[in-house]
Formats: sequence, C-alpha cells, structure tokens
Amino acid sequence: MKAAAFLYPWDVVGDSDAPARLADLGIRQVTLASAYHSTRALTPRHPRHRIVTAAHAAVLYPPGDRWQGRELRPYAAGDWAPGDAYGEAARALCDAGLDVHSWVVLAHNSRMGDEHPATSVVNAYGDRYPWAPCIAQPATRAYLVDLAVEAAVRPGEETRGTELESCGWYGLAHLHAHDKIGGVTLGEAGQYLMSLCFCGACREGYAGQGLDPDQLAVAVRGALEPVWRGREEEGGGWPAVEKLLGADRTAATRAWREETARTLQETVVAAVRAAAPTGFQVLLHADPVTHHSGANAGVDPGHILSVGDGVVVPCTGGAHLLEPFAARAADGAVLAANLTVVSGMGGSPATLAADAARAAELGATELRLYHAGLASDADLAHVAEALSHAE
Repeated sequence: MKAAAFLYPWDVVGDSDAPARLADLGIRQVTLASAYHSTRALTPRHPRHRIVTAAHAAVLYPPGDRWQGRELRPYAAGDWAPGDAYGEAARALCDAGLDVHSWVVLAHNSRMGDEHPATSVVNAYGDRYPWAPCIAQPATRAYLVDLAVEAAVRPGEETRGTELESCGWYGLAHLHAHDKIGGVTLGEAGQYLMSLCFCGACREGYAGQGLDPDQLAVAVRGALEPVWRGREEEGGGWPAVEKLLGADRTAATRAWREETARTLQETVVAAVRAAAPTGFQVLLHADPVTHHSGANAGVDPGHILSVGDGVVVPCTGGAHLLEPFAARAADGAVLAANLTVVSGMGGSPATLAADAARAAELGATELRLYHAGLASDADLAHVAEALSHAE
C-alpha cells in the first residue's frame, strides 16, 4: 500500500540529507505544505535549527499577481519560509525519487480574521472566531478558490497532486495558544451549536431556510444553557443536537451549512482541475459526519467522492471513519488513512504495521503519515520497519 508522509518546507530547506533520509523510510510520496496556518514546530534533525515559529498563516512561496488590488489575499511567509521555500523543497524531494503533492490549508487563518474581522465566523453570542473564515461569504469564497488554485498547482513539474485541508466549515474547536476553553465539556451537540455562524451571509442563509435568524440565535443560546450548567448529553451525536435545539431548526441549519460547504468544495476542486495538468490528483481531508467542522471537513461520502479523486481520513485511534467512504467508493478512488506517527503527539508508530493492516481491511488504499518532520529518530525507525514489511 502506497505510503506518503506530511512535511514542511523548512524540514528540507537547509538540510541536504533530508530527502534521502525520507526516501529511506520506504515512503513514495511527500505531501508538502504550500499554504499553512500559524504553528510552532520541532525540527529534531535539522543542522541549523530545532524550533520553527510560523507567526501567521502564509503561503510558502511568492504569491502571484492575481492578488494585486484585492483586499483578501494570502500573506507571504516570514523568515520561517523565505522566497520559494516550497519550490526549493519540492525540487530536492523529487531529485531523491519522491513524488510531491501540495498540502493546502484553506479556511483557517487567524491573521486574516484579526485584520478583516468581518470575514470570521460569529457565534450566537456575537463572539468572533478569527481563526475561522466564514465560507458563506462571497468574498471569502472567492479568496479560498483562488488560494486553492495557486497553492495547489505550483509551477514546474514537481507537484503531481494536492491535498486540501479545511475545505469546509471551521468552528469552535481549535488548538489555540494557551487554550482555556476545556473547562466545560461541550460534547458533540455543544460543539455544533457553538460553531453555528451568525454573520450577515449566514443570517440570510438561515432566512432562506425559513428561519428567523434573531429567533434562531435566541434558541441557540437557550439550548446551550444546560451545557454551561454542566449537564451531560444523553446519547450524544446528532439526536442530542435535535433535542437541544429542536428537530426543525436543527435540520434547517444543517441544510444551509451542508449546501454551503458542498458548493464550495465543488467550486474549489473544479477550479484546481481547470488549472492543473492532466492526471493531477485532488484529495480532500474529510470526515464522513456532515455536520462536523474543522481541518477534516464534514462531508457526504458519496458526494465528495464524486467531486474529488479521493479523501484523506483521520484514523489515529481507530480507522472506523473509513467505512462510510469505502461503502461509496468507486474503483480507483483513493481512501488514504491518516495515521499519526509522532509518539509525543498521541501517535503510535510502534503499531503502525497493525494499524495500517486494519485500515486496509476497512477500505484504505493508501497511508498518510503525520508527520515525518516532527517525529523523533525512534519514531521514524518504527515507520521504516513497518513500511519494509508492507505490501
């Protein structure tokens, strides 16, 4: 089974040994970040540094002329990825015999939310989520489509496909600096209600579904009161959302959000394909539960597999999320099981062989390993051992 590893350009640029070291693991592809959110990353083998701090969301190459005169445009990276860091890393990886696919983070950008607050998701209390651009707003959608095209289809022959992350709704859940929102357990229902957006575009969307947006906001706040008092969800899942908000209101909000995400995904993939060479592969990071939000956007499995060439599915802790995609996948669709191989981040590289075999039983056709640049030498040794026995 084909295995690919995620990587940042700064894992390669300035480390001439990195491409061969990666190829020696037994991977065939690197999924290389071209547009990425802010992060602080460890580089345990780099000869020049050990910590890279990416201060804000940025493209890791020089932004093109398409952005001139536009209010919403991608930010260039600072000293963590100067110049065309993506291109430099991609060429080095290709020279080592590795396929390179771009890794594009879309609806996740805290700096844009800080500088353009009207673009952000707004919850029922009026709180803005600067990390979460609202994908219903026309200007934001246009920005995301053009960012996907530019960041996915990099010039030259190195990039042979792309993997699109956060191509859908982003909500409350977010790894934030010094996070302090875990004091109350929200559960799945609370997460959904706290992720509903009430910006102008979404208010119009709810009205189009027959809801009064002001009354809906009041109802959402009321539905959340038991959550703030610490009451446990009974049963959880979507029935718990319906119980808190009411079945009719819940269905209408879900219809609006699903249509918005679905049409964005269709538009993004079509635009990338129109700009890409023949044979360019387009995958989306996805969760088979349509009302989920985050980096792995909630999707309808049958629909998303009719739009893209396949999906990358989070499988750390269990591969059960693959099953709904496997049930709807046609021949040739890529179902990539995403397994964390960094033990310090909750991964289990020592059980990679068994985890990969289980994922294959549930329908996985490929592996994605998160993240070759962050893993220790011991973690990578487990990866190499597991891949040496893979079929």
